[in-house]
Amino acid sequence: MTKSEIAAVLDEVAALLELKGENPFKIRAYTNAARSLETFGGNISSLQDEEALSKIPGIGKSIAEKIKELAATGSLKYLEELRTEFPAAILELFSISGLGAKKIKALYEQLQVSSIEQLRQACETGRVAQLPGFGETTQIKICKAIEERAKHSGYFQFGQIAGEAETMRSDLAGHPDALQVDVAGSYRRRKEIVHDLDLVVATKKPEAITKFFVAHPLVDSIIAQGPTKSSVRLRSGVQCDLRVVSSPEYPFALAYFTGNKEHNIELRSRALERGWTLNEYRLAPLPVDPKAKKKRPVKKIPKVRDEADLYRALDLDFIAPELRENSGEFEAAEKPRKLSGLPKLIEQENLRGTFHCHTSASDGHNSLEEMAEAAQALGLDYLGIADHSRSSIQAHGIDEAQLRAQSALIRELNKKFDGFRMFAGVECDILRDGSLDFPDNILSQLDYVVASVHSVFNLSEADMTARVIRAMENRFVTMLAHPTGRLLLKREPYQIDIPAVLDAAARTGTWIELNAAPKRLDLDWRWWPLAKQKGVKCVINPDAHRTERLQDLWFGIGSARKGWLTKGDVVNCLPLGKIEHALRAKREHKFKF
Repeated sequence: MTKSEIAAVLDEVAALLELKGENPFKIRAYTNAARSLETFGGNISSLQDEEALSKIPGIGKSIAEKIKELAATGSLKYLEELRTEFPAAILELFSISGLGAKKIKALYEQLQVSSIEQLRQACETGRVAQLPGFGETTQIKICKAIEERAKHSGYFQFGQIAGEAETMRSDLAGHPDALQVDVAGSYRRRKEIVHDLDLVVATKKPEAITKFFVAHPLVDSIIAQGPTKSSVRLRSGVQCDLRVVSSPEYPFALAYFTGNKEHNIELRSRALERGWTLNEYRLAPLPVDPKAKKKRPVKKIPKVRDEADLYRALDLDFIAPELRENSGEFEAAEKPRKLSGLPKLIEQENLRGTFHCHTSASDGHNSLEEMAEAAQALGLDYLGIADHSRSSIQAHGIDEAQLRAQSALIRELNKKFDGFRMFAGVECDILRDGSLDFPDNILSQLDYVVASVHSVFNLSEADMTARVIRAMENRFVTMLAHPTGRLLLKREPYQIDIPAVLDAAARTGTWIELNAAPKRLDLDWRWWPLAKQKGVKCVINPDAHRTERLQDLWFGIGSARKGWLTKGDVVNCLPLGKIEHALRAKREHKFKF
């Protein structure tokens, strides 16, 4: 089991204890232990060592013993005993937005609701509204949440299944009979929402690869097993399909199972124009029609060893997987070129730093020092700290005095760094009327300001757009965070005119964030070509609330590549010396307001 899986078990124990009505301190102990485990820097083997466990804050002797049991066996007897006290489906209720353990306990004890279907029926008959602490409004919200859940059933955030996808890829690549391995499909295209996973493996021994695949520890159940294709359900619930092919077939299979439908149709059309047929296994001459009056000219088929050869055969530059959506990539890749060509897409190593990060001063889990250490371990040259402002009560937003104290501490820490710098900022709430949560005399003392909407999502498009643009017109606002407020598969974007926001960003010199948190990936990749056209700069931020979430920058890079962005389009690719000037540009009146 991974650390995150063990932490999930502890969270489940806490949830079941709360459903039982156990001592709040006991419940909190399991929750705190789960959070401490997530930030633990050691490996799983260390979790079987009492001395190592004793060094993890918030983990007492009793929970330490349970962690040791989980790390050693992959299961926990205590959890199994707790599960027997409740119907198996009751934990699904926690996936409904707005339902916590107290409400679920009330539903279970007073209405005998122990599944989502039973909850739906209770809402439809009006019984939920009659419960103390619920009411008609809560019942309506629960009904809507159930509908949303059903609509998104079978779909996953990219980040939800990335760990499993990369583990399956890595483990298959390590198999002695695997010659080439990759994850194809929408995952390889870096779509923000993924329906299933497609693994393509080149091998001379398909039976051995298939046997290894279906027996993998991440596999929860086998859907189908055949000589060239097998399907399984992984622990996350996502379906994972395996295609085993020969080495000569591999580039065709990888291309076929990567491009979307429209991209593949265009590839096949280009093959037909050359007298060839293209499928997932090969590129071959079209069969000769003896009845045809005029013979179709057939070009000689070149040797295809990899995907680049395949695109070259079709007189195209290699098209990166992220761009294979038939949204202009063929026109840009065509030889001889009619347009300027495909861009050199941004790479992860191009990022030199990032800005939208939180600490324990607000709702983060780590100190300034710990965040700085983690950023340096990732090879970053600078890190910006932007804790929530005072209006974000639910996120423990900081007040003016706390903000000043944090900025002073950052300045002191910077004296100790060599070749690394922290920047003092704030994630400042945009209030309903477009004003900011702190006055200009406070914001002017910071290195930068992240402006964002965290409340009143129900404004009209015109009012929300005006609200956001007014905030962007403040000379101390450096960047606009998660511009549409969406939470993938959980919350729809609020109504906002993105082209108008991009126009304002270009006019005021405000950077637009690509929030790399996999639950957001906002601004959506589909808008970045327009932003780029208008000269708007992107800033990729992880919105990290703990050290390990800095690694979410990887998701941001994938989304930026999908949006056709280059190193020059992303401002935090600038080195330390230049980023300091860029941060000051807007407030020094270098843009027209």
